[in-house]
Amino acid sequence: MAIDLTTRSDVVKYHFLSITRPSSAFLTRIAAIVLSGWLCIVSGQKPAIGDEGMWLFSNLPIELLKQRHSFEPTAEWTDQLMRSSVRFNSGGSGSFVSSNGLVLTNQHVGSDTLQKLSTAENDLVTRGYVAMTLEEELPAPDLELNQLISITCMTERVNNAIKMGMTAADAAAARRAVIADIETEFNQQTGNRCNVITMYGGGQYHLYEYKVFTDVRLVWAPEHAVAQFGGDADNFEYPRYCLDACLFRVYEGDKPAVIGNFLKWSVNGPAETELVFVSGNPGNTSRIFTSAAIRYERDFRIPDVLNFVRRREILLQQYSLNGPEQKRQASDELVGFQNARKAYSGMLAGLQNPEYLAELEKREQEMREQLAADPALAELSVAWDEIESVQHRRAELGKRSFTLNTRLYWFAQTLTRMAEEDRKPNNERLPEFRDSNRESLLQRLLSTAAVYHDLERVKLADMIGRTLEIRGGDDALCQQMLDGKIPSYRADTLVCQTRLMDRDFRKQLVDGGSNSIDASDDPLLVFARVLNGEQRLLRLADEELDEREIQAYSKISRALFALRGTSIYPDATFTLRLAFGVVSGYEEGGLAIPAWTTMDGAFEHEAKHNGNEPWQLPESWHESGQKIPGNTPLNFICTADIIGGNSGSPVVNKNLELVGIIFDGNLQSLTGDFYYSEHQARAIGVHSEAIRQALSTIYAAPSLADQLGK
Repeated sequence: MAIDLTTRSDVVKYHFLSITRPSSAFLTRIAAIVLSGWLCIVSGQKPAIGDEGMWLFSNLPIELLKQRHSFEPTAEWTDQLMRSSVRFNSGGSGSFVSSNGLVLTNQHVGSDTLQKLSTAENDLVTRGYVAMTLEEELPAPDLELNQLISITCMTERVNNAIKMGMTAADAAAARRAVIADIETEFNQQTGNRCNVITMYGGGQYHLYEYKVFTDVRLVWAPEHAVAQFGGDADNFEYPRYCLDACLFRVYEGDKPAVIGNFLKWSVNGPAETELVFVSGNPGNTSRIFTSAAIRYERDFRIPDVLNFVRRREILLQQYSLNGPEQKRQASDELVGFQNARKAYSGMLAGLQNPEYLAELEKREQEMREQLAADPALAELSVAWDEIESVQHRRAELGKRSFTLNTRLYWFAQTLTRMAEEDRKPNNERLPEFRDSNRESLLQRLLSTAAVYHDLERVKLADMIGRTLEIRGGDDALCQQMLDGKIPSYRADTLVCQTRLMDRDFRKQLVDGGSNSIDASDDPLLVFARVLNGEQRLLRLADEELDEREIQAYSKISRALFALRGTSIYPDATFTLRLAFGVVSGYEEGGLAIPAWTTMDGAFEHEAKHNGNEPWQLPESWHESGQKIPGNTPLNFICTADIIGGNSGSPVVNKNLELVGIIFDGNLQSLTGDFYYSEHQARAIGVHSEAIRQALSTIYAAPSLADQLGK
């Protein structure tokens, strides 16, 4: 499973599985893993396996692949893999695996849709689902898939909009305007979604053109018990025994889409030490971060996120105790926050390793000395000081920042801002309100998915209480927020009286435009208007800091290009990247960890734990699973460089045959946001043959299995 963060400061979507807070033993083990992996890097050891990098499809390391793996991808090979890959707007990756629109991803990537399609009487997350006919395929309420069509460099055009002497605020506005103009221009030319993506921390800007699929339907998902077999105890561990896979289908004109670029299917899967490729959308990495930025992450941002995550996890656990329906309502979100808590704990443990920061500072000093020795590059050295200054300001702003992280409040906040932004020219709007992003925004805003009254109420009350804790009860905004009431009663009143739970009411406001939204006296909209001014000021302040960082990291990128050449990969940005590595086990604690697990192993793992949850295979597996040859591979590991967002990424061989899909990383991979280690970090995948066999035998859907790769 994987965690997907599409912004620096907000927790957007989680995809890890865990049940309890990390124990001291877990954190001790993480610390030991981090130390051993990092010492391997800094001591100059060169492990025989592993390849670092999340490479742009427009700039693959051709020479590296030729030298290290005797493989040279052609332009046709690259384009086929790029267009066979998709991005899920709910967080995660996938791939086309048939000519009639089948898309393969993880069950945990699809769980957001499964939850929205579930009812009290039919819990698809728990029970799973299989459509035996096209008519039985279930339309996803607000799912969007993006297929990357092309990448075009726009660096010169964006940089030309920034004039010498501009303030950070003016530069941010100018950058925002030119990016909006580019997106609009190419959207009109192509008819596709076009987004400008910042690369190398601001060193380059690329235009990504996407074909968007919004008619997406659920085809098959296994039961939660086998998709997440082993629960928290097995999370981030290996060996694993999970069938974390899911099938959707894209439609066009109410018919299955005809797909020209899709992946062939491998029956045999990968061999030991075989080179494999992972094509997916890693969320965000921070490998370009300076030591000052790492200190901010270590001392402020990640601890703050962890506090929020733990708080929400406990709230959801308590809500789930109210009854089976409450448990169902909260289940998907609870799993996400439980996973985030464990993942962030691992990240923080890595950053708290003094060896890591000391080595980073040493390399920074060496680079700055190299720059100082070259008059043409000397002025770039100020970038590190600027970034340090920004971190101090971010820490100060954190004392005022707040978020009301509930779906219902998001409706109110989005409508409030829409009324303001729609009155502006397109190139002056906030990014999410630009014409290029309008379709995606409306799909979320007008979703038909259920909103649960009681769950929204307790979440809003808790978020109001958290805001009081951050800003202080006497804060003027907090007093406005409370309106003379305690947080729980204020939330009760707002949620009970708002009409925003009604999708038709939201659509009425959208169709009525800015005047209609402004004229509404809906209490939650009025509440959002009260908070909007402060939230906008905080966002603008954050954007100014972002601009200062962009300009500083742009200098660092120029330094890196000058000293190391341009054959380096940029940090991940939740856009399509190619990683590669070899299928290989590793050693831990003197034990050899195998590269494979088998179907037989799943039953043995269940028996070892006496069939107790979460080691309880579903009934379907006990009825039919043992008909599958016991030595059929189930999971495998490889050395490809992945992080959150790669969940659901296809794993392919040189012949572009799908040999598996990524669903997790091991404990040693948790520091991947900040650095990569070849020593023990592994990406974990579901084997292609396990998916095909399960579809045919366990889920009695041989017709689906027959469509794979055709």
